Amino acid sequence: MSERPIPFVKMSGSGNDFIMVDNRAGILDGIDLPAWVVAVCRRNLSVGADGVILIENDAEIDFAWRFYNNDGGEAEMCGNGGRCVVRWAHDLGAAGEHVAFRTKVGVIRGWVLGGREVRVQLTPPHDYRERVELEIDGAKLTAAFLNTGVPHAVLAVDDAEATDVAGLGRAVRFHPAFAPDGANANFVQVIDDHAAVIRTYERGVEGETLACGTGCVATAITMTLAGRLQNPVRLTTRGGEVLTVDFTQTESGVEDPTLQGPVRYVAEGIISPEAWS
Repeated sequence: MSERPIPFVKMSGSGNDFIMVDNRAGILDGIDLPAWVVAVCRRNLSVGADGVILIENDAEIDFAWRFYNNDGGEAEMCGNGGRCVVRWAHDLGAAGEHVAFRTKVGVIRGWVLGGREVRVQLTPPHDYRERVELEIDGAKLTAAFLNTGVPHAVLAVDDAEATDVAGLGRAVRFHPAFAPDGANANFVQVIDDHAAVIRTYERGVEGETLACGTGCVATAITMTLAGRLQNPVRLTTRGGEVLTVDFTQTESGVEDPTLQGPVRYVAEGIISPEAWS
C-alpha cells in the first residue's frame, strides 16, 4: 500500500458513519482499495466507520461515487451515504444545491435543504415480492422483499426492541430464499399510520447498524403496499433519528422514492499510513 497520508472527512447520516475521500485527483491511485477500506474502517485501531465513500470525476454530471462497506466489498447504493455525499459535495463546491451523481444503480439526485437536512431521490425499486416464506430454527416467518438499489427483506415485529437483530438478522441475510446475493434484514414495528420503528442487519457490515437509508425506503414501500403504513412514512432508526420516506404509487408500481433526514460532520483530517499498516 501507498505510504502517503490521505485527507478525509468523516460524516454520519442518522448514525450510519462514513469516511469520505475526494478522489477526483486520483489520490488513491495505486492503493489496494478493498484492503485499505477494511483497514481504515477498523474501530479502535483506525478511523472506524460503516463504510468509505469516494467521489470521482464524471464527464456528464456533478461527480461519480464509489461506495464500500467496511468489509471491503463495493456496494451498489447506500441511502444515508448518499445523503452525506450530497451535503459534502455541495460544501466542497463540487455541486450546487441540486446534486446529481453516478452510482452502480444509476444516477442519484439530491437536494441540500438547509442546515443539516438533505433529501435524495433513489432509483425506482424493483423485484418486489409480497410474501417470502422463511423457516429459521424451526420457526416459520414471512418477509417482504424489495430491491431499492440494495436487496432488502422486511419483517414486521411486535417489539423491535426485543428482536434478536444480530442472530435473526444474520439468518435472514444468508437465507437461501435470497441467494446468491443475500439481503439486508429489516425489522419494523408499526407505531401509527405514518410512523414505525426500524432496526436493520446490513450486508457487508455483517451486523446491526444505527440506520440504513435504503432499508428505510424498502420498509416504507413494502409496509405501505401491505396496508400497514401510509405514505409518507417516518421511521425512527436505532440511532434515534427520524428518516422520512415519500414516494408515488401508480398503477404500474412505485416511482420517485425519496429519503430525507439530517446528516452531520464528525471530523476531518489526515489518515496516517500507520492507520492501515
